[in-house]
Amino acid sequence: MSDQNTTIGRRRFLHGLGAVGIGGALSACVGPTITSRGSGSASGGADAQVLPAVNGSPATGKVSFAHWRAEDKEVFDKLIESFVKANPQASVEQDIAPSNDYQSTALQKVKGGTIGTAFVAFRGAQFTNMNKAGLYAGLGAQPFVDGYFAELIKAGQAPSRAQMGLPYQLVFNMPIFNEDAFEAAGVSSLPTDWDGFLALCETLKAKGLTPIAWPGGEPANSGQLINSMVMNNMPTDTAFADIEAGTRKVTDDWFLETLKQYQQLAPFFEANSTGTSSEPLQQLFASGKAGMLATGSFHISAVRKLGAEFPIGLIAPITVAADKAKYEGIYNATFILGVNSAGTGQDAALKWVEFLSDPVNAAVYANGTSQHVTVKNVDYTNADLKHNAPWLAKKTLLAPRFQFNNLDIRAAVEASCVAVVGGTSPDQAAEQAQVIIDQRK
Repeated sequence: MSDQNTTIGRRRFLHGLGAVGIGGALSACVGPTITSRGSGSASGGADAQVLPAVNGSPATGKVSFAHWRAEDKEVFDKLIESFVKANPQASVEQDIAPSNDYQSTALQKVKGGTIGTAFVAFRGAQFTNMNKAGLYAGLGAQPFVDGYFAELIKAGQAPSRAQMGLPYQLVFNMPIFNEDAFEAAGVSSLPTDWDGFLALCETLKAKGLTPIAWPGGEPANSGQLINSMVMNNMPTDTAFADIEAGTRKVTDDWFLETLKQYQQLAPFFEANSTGTSSEPLQQLFASGKAGMLATGSFHISAVRKLGAEFPIGLIAPITVAADKAKYEGIYNATFILGVNSAGTGQDAALKWVEFLSDPVNAAVYANGTSQHVTVKNVDYTNADLKHNAPWLAKKTLLAPRFQFNNLDIRAAVEASCVAVVGGTSPDQAAEQAQVIIDQRK
């Protein structure tokens, strides 16, 4: 779609794209076709409730909204204020947990129906497990579902294609970069192959920068880099699902090559990278001391709050020769909104989900958090969203790390990358991971 030899000058020209241009790009191209295998779909619980169509009366009662995005609290507070103004007999209270905790404890926490009458899930294993446990009440024929891009909400469907939840965020799970730092280092175009990416890292390091800030000590985000590291190495787009199914192994040549490339990147990460979490790296990046932050677009708002004023772009390491590259980057449709089937208060929770689905309110969320959304007809006014709008039309792959439905297997695969950066040989790290995978299948 877009020319891979994207220059920084052209990126700044594209900074001026307006909301119409963004909407047009999103309508024309929302990433590659999402295959059902590994997409995060799951069967609903045996007695899954299907919600009746939302009615037009004002909401009443309390909504407990469970999620992991603490950095979005202020924006949600603003939306809650608007929701309560329109529904005076209702209230919404946020129940926020750190992303690591949310991944490990949310299912049990939300299961009773007292906490999380409206809640979200990560695409992949968490959605699968929550849906199998019957936590999601089926959305049935809710009219507001038609207001989403159909291709982008498949990750919230059961195999029957019943819509259980609504992926709300359209994010790019790939490194963000400091365009001013790149320009000051003499980088005039982004690399289109592996040798070029390594050369870029050498250039940044020679200028006294940490080339890549990578949270190797934080499982929720250390694995974000693996998305773009494997996107062009994988023999098929479902290779991670195949590893979980047992038809491929991490000792296969393509994954060993990926581990060797992590080994090559190790000198370009910050000191003690295998023990570092996202928060200090956000500060490192915001202060201009790191060229790239290897998490994703979902951290742009956080580094802005830390004082970053430079233009921020997106970059994915191309791990193959330029003519062998299938994909330019990674996207994900996640933060799967839903209504709890347990307890009471489904009516108010459904109206809260309906409220968030309105394009005007979705725009408040998107522009306030620097994240694109899966809702149609949203007016994007946020400068960072405008600046990175060209990525909506690039050839991107749905984030493969979320193909894993077994979190132990995903952890073993991602831990092998951390182990290599820490000094373990690629062969040994792969063999150790495969032992765990074989035990967990």
